[in-house]
Amino acid sequence: MTAVLPERPGTRTGTAAVPDLLERLALAPADRTAVVADGRARSFGELRAEAMRIAGRLAARGVGPESVVALCLPRGAELVAALVGTLTAGAAYLPVDPKLPAERRRYLVEDAGADLVVTAAEGTAPLADGVPHVTVAALAAPGPELPYVPVAVHGDTLAYVIYTSGSTGRPKGVEIGRAAASALLCELEGAGIAVTEGGRVGWNASPSFDASVQQWVRLCRGDTLVMIDDETRADPALLARLVDEQALTDLDITPAHADPLLDLLTPDGGPRPLTLLIGGEAVSPALWRRLARLGERGVLRTVNLYGPTECTVDATAGWVDGTDGPHIGSALPGLRTRVLDEELNPVAEGGSGELYLAGPRVGRGYRGRPALTAERFVADAAGEAHGGRMYRTGDLVRLLPGGRLAYLGRADGQVKLRGHRLELPEVEAAVAAVPGVAEAAVVLRDDVHGAPGLVAYYRAAGPVTEAGLRERLTAVLPAYMVPAAFVALERFPVTVNGKVDRAALPAPAPAPVPASAGDSAAAELTASQTLIAGVWAAVLGAPQVGPDDNFFKLGGHSLLAIKLVSRVRAELGVSLPVKAVYANPRLRDLAAHLDTLVAAAASPNS
Repeated sequence: MTAVLPERPGTRTGTAAVPDLLERLALAPADRTAVVADGRARSFGELRAEAMRIAGRLAARGVGPESVVALCLPRGAELVAALVGTLTAGAAYLPVDPKLPAERRRYLVEDAGADLVVTAAEGTAPLADGVPHVTVAALAAPGPELPYVPVAVHGDTLAYVIYTSGSTGRPKGVEIGRAAASALLCELEGAGIAVTEGGRVGWNASPSFDASVQQWVRLCRGDTLVMIDDETRADPALLARLVDEQALTDLDITPAHADPLLDLLTPDGGPRPLTLLIGGEAVSPALWRRLARLGERGVLRTVNLYGPTECTVDATAGWVDGTDGPHIGSALPGLRTRVLDEELNPVAEGGSGELYLAGPRVGRGYRGRPALTAERFVADAAGEAHGGRMYRTGDLVRLLPGGRLAYLGRADGQVKLRGHRLELPEVEAAVAAVPGVAEAAVVLRDDVHGAPGLVAYYRAAGPVTEAGLRERLTAVLPAYMVPAAFVALERFPVTVNGKVDRAALPAPAPAPVPASAGDSAAAELTASQTLIAGVWAAVLGAPQVGPDDNFFKLGGHSLLAIKLVSRVRAELGVSLPVKAVYANPRLRDLAAHLDTLVAAAASPNS
């Protein structure tokens, strides 16, 4: 078996043929670095050979076009090889983040009808009954070689299934074809976003989110993928160091994570060959202005990307500059935007309406959900070809001059929180399913411990506690979907139509002042504990904290932990790793750790 990926006919999207991703990947120089992970670099030659072995063994198991292979693997070189090997076999991949709760992982595998699950290690508990499991090491191990005959694939052949939060209470799988994925790469190049020949791209997103597709497709044009582990992703100092050490040319990042990174990324204001691909949530005017100033000085360039999973990741792009306030730009070449009012009439420039997207990168639909597919993927009466479809995004936008769009918010129960797209009805369904809960409602508020967060309101029909609710939800929902606060109500406020009046739901109470935070305890704080207590109070919005209080029990989460270390760095000039906050959640322990860091920094041998 050769180490060269098989030739495939170019897939066709719309009226223009685009080469299949693997056809382009086969052209990358064999000695160029393809993947950097865990301190090791793998060449394109090594990657292609490994992917071919995986493809051969998958084919021997009956995997081929329209088969779905669940990849339950962490970000790393093995994930990349398994992904490319799956596509080489003509099949589609289903990303299943190993960090998701077991029940969530099982649901994804079963709902997608996966034919095979690929895991990292032997002895991994089965994700779903009756679905065979195999380790990536077994698929990729050298010899004995199995004959592999490339199978024909077409533009509409399934490339991947990625799940998004569901408005019906169940996550829904979005099906994307190979031509759409191939066209995405071509359009990023055509729009001047992916321009650096042999660029170095940071894979920053979880493989379970569609932003990861935008990152791995860059591999297929010969760019190097630099895998970013969870510890580095969560720590601005480590991420800034990686950007420099790996000479990244492209980094996909959310606004919430970009803000603290900029302080460390450009301390001297010098230019760097870096493009920030920012997206996942709205960019604030303040961050937009800051990024625009850096762009004007030539320090870095930033493009604001918008797009739903249903339309192959990115639909619009807008360069961040000082000419205007925040906007999401205009459509990438493979899609057409339509801004329509409630009667589906086009709105005039300056008007607002719901955004619809049409074109060949619109996905196939929701896996196993024909009714929901018909509801969201609707006929495009204004399309260029008979039978065209458009996707109803549910996003409200304003039409700006030149076809640019300003994002206004959602028209339904979907929200964005720290870069994650989620449906409030899904979270509500999980809360309502907890024994002892009679009724539930979930809203996104800006005033949860000093930051945006989910608040779950519930009416009890039996014994139920906040700790019990949190424990139950953590077992079934991803961490970003677990509410930050819970409010018990005797009855829900309702509108004149008898529906829950969400606007009348009360704000959550401020973080409680623990018994340890009384005046006597505060008087006993050491200097470092006093400093940490002040930072905690500012970050968490807590009126007072004491030495035995726990950061996460007071409402802290990953984004607030990042803000915490940024404040410590600004006030003390000490680099406090984010992982230290997780390892030392109690105030007195974190203060002691900080004392150690300060002493080490002051040591003449440091």
